[in-house]
Amino acid sequence: MERKISEQVTGYRTQDGAGVNLVRVLGHGTVETYDPILMLDSFDSTNPDDYTAGFPLHPHRGIETISYVYRGQMTHRDSLGNEDTISDGEVQWMTAGSGIMHEEKLPASERMLGVQLWLNLPAKDKMTSPGYHAVKNADIEEIPLENGKIRLLAGQYKDHKGYMSHYLPLDYYDVHLNPNTSTVIETENDRSVMVFTLLGDAFING
Repeated sequence: MERKISEQVTGYRTQDGAGVNLVRVLGHGTVETYDPILMLDSFDSTNPDDYTAGFPLHPHRGIETISYVYRGQMTHRDSLGNEDTISDGEVQWMTAGSGIMHEEKLPASERMLGVQLWLNLPAKDKMTSPGYHAVKNADIEEIPLENGKIRLLAGQYKDHKGYMSHYLPLDYYDVHLNPNTSTVIETENDRSVMVFTLLGDAFING
């Protein structure tokens, strides 16, 4: 099925946490259209002053946060006793559910580059038990494409399966394309698709 682009969004620069500079692509003004995606933040800096203040201990409830660190490191610590660090190419998946306190530290690195999604849990799951799961590089399958590859961060691509969300049917891909080439990504007809360009430029549908 050939898809048509229904909307394009441009992010804006802002700060969050204790002074982390980032670009907010989705937020309060886009919830109605993009629900269950409540927020999408991207961060890209070679200056540690932009991000090392991190996100001190704070609460969440009724959502999931998914952090993908393409370059750099992120250390998670929460009220359940979890403490874990993800680095280049890894994902942390936190379910706030009935409530959790957590902090995220961003150690200085050559480049801090990544994206964080906030997902709205379904009403029936908002009081589920909180939890944390890290998807490390050893568990991320790389699937060849014509002129590139997919890193399967979560969900499913064709017959390939990665980490599966317990609450929302999310397929999360890191797509790498060779310069000046094209490819086709096959998706389910009943799924909405969102594309975010983390590095470089891309043309969608032509």
